[in-house]
Amino acid sequence: MAAAQRMVVIGGNAAGMSAASQARRLRRAGELEIVALERGGHTSYSTCGIPYWIGGDVTDPDDLIARTPRQHRERDIDLRLHTEVTALDPDGGRIRLRERGSGATGERWLGYDHLVIATGARPVRPDLPGIDAPGVHGVQSMDDGRALLADLERNEASRAADAPRRAVVVGAGYIGVEMAEALVRRGYRVTVLDRAEQPMTTLDPDMGRLVREAMRRMGIETVTGTTVTAVRTGEGGRARAVATEDAEYEADLVVLGLGVRPETGLAREAGLPLGESGGLLTDLAMRVRGREDIWAGGDCVEVPDLVSGRTRHVALGTHANKHGQVIGTNIGGGYATFPGVVGTAVSKVCDLEIARTGLLEGQARAAGLRFVTATVESTSRAGYYPGAAPMHVKMIAERRTGRLLGVQIVGREGAGKRVDVAAVALSAGMTVERMTALDLGYAPPFSPVWDPVLVAARKAAAEVRRAGAH
Repeated sequence: MAAAQRMVVIGGNAAGMSAASQARRLRRAGELEIVALERGGHTSYSTCGIPYWIGGDVTDPDDLIARTPRQHRERDIDLRLHTEVTALDPDGGRIRLRERGSGATGERWLGYDHLVIATGARPVRPDLPGIDAPGVHGVQSMDDGRALLADLERNEASRAADAPRRAVVVGAGYIGVEMAEALVRRGYRVTVLDRAEQPMTTLDPDMGRLVREAMRRMGIETVTGTTVTAVRTGEGGRARAVATEDAEYEADLVVLGLGVRPETGLAREAGLPLGESGGLLTDLAMRVRGREDIWAGGDCVEVPDLVSGRTRHVALGTHANKHGQVIGTNIGGGYATFPGVVGTAVSKVCDLEIARTGLLEGQARAAGLRFVTATVESTSRAGYYPGAAPMHVKMIAERRTGRLLGVQIVGREGAGKRVDVAAVALSAGMTVERMTALDLGYAPPFSPVWDPVLVAARKAAAEVRRAGAH
């Protein structure tokens, strides 16, 4: 009987453990040995759920864990926690690892037949005075969430019930606005600082302005067009304020929401191919370009953008799990591909829902596309039905062909998931004219007779015709 091959997985969250689990479903332990290495103490958890744990929507952190280490091991996966990979040797077909805390003398080499790199992403942490002070928190892992929650509870216990509590969030992207909401719900006065013109640079500025206004109404102070220069510290070296170029904002704690970058330092040192954002480049089977035995998926890769034709870095658990399924299927002897993304994302701050898919105006220009835009205001339900709420939809279409390029939606309950209609239309390469005839579900509790997405498509189609006439 032939010796079992060895699959080594670096990273124990969505992409890595999905790959390991899928490969195990297809190949038995006697055929494929699976070793998964995780430098932390948790596996298969929802990073996206951490703000809702902090805010109190999720009360038990175990609810964020899809599969525990014990469950993985019961499926014949050799999962090793607190184990860090320190070097890759692609030509030698091996990696160097050590158990965390063992020191350099505890390092050893482990060979592989198949290597899966699922190292995820790291939070952006600018090199500023005081950035590593106690009271400054990133939000990327379960350990980050526990540390932030413990700090919040200590701060709340040490202050009188009516004493003001202040928090500063640096960065107004998805994590930033979600953490702002979580802190508001815990009774904090929240200031959000960002260098961009408007919050949510995943939207065009005109749509980001709607988010800013809604945050203001919720009591969140949003300061844009500003650059953070330092975190000021006080007693015990703890953060007490955040300084910008022209002001200082008091803070009992600071949360960093500046986004993430691919964690690909080991891959870079090993000479593996990286894209513009620093993510690993793969083929459609998620195999690292130029390597037959190395695969990569999750937040450490760049993937094709089906709208622009370029590669892009998109750090989302939805994609990471799909990458893992594709990798595990291929290593397990099957065949699967990941064709790419259209850039769909949805979020909320309090009762405001924020969604986008496809390209922003700036991204369309960078891709060399000429386009028209259309923005409409409608309602989530029939205007006469109780609970109807305003919704803004912005649509971008290619100037000559009318091909849909992107959609952004900002509104109240019922707004966010409407972006899925646009995501399907983008994936299908539809024109805005074709979209106007989509047979969407209608009843007054769910939509006006003309759904807001279709109203925007009608207006965009008219703009395309007008542009063609000139």
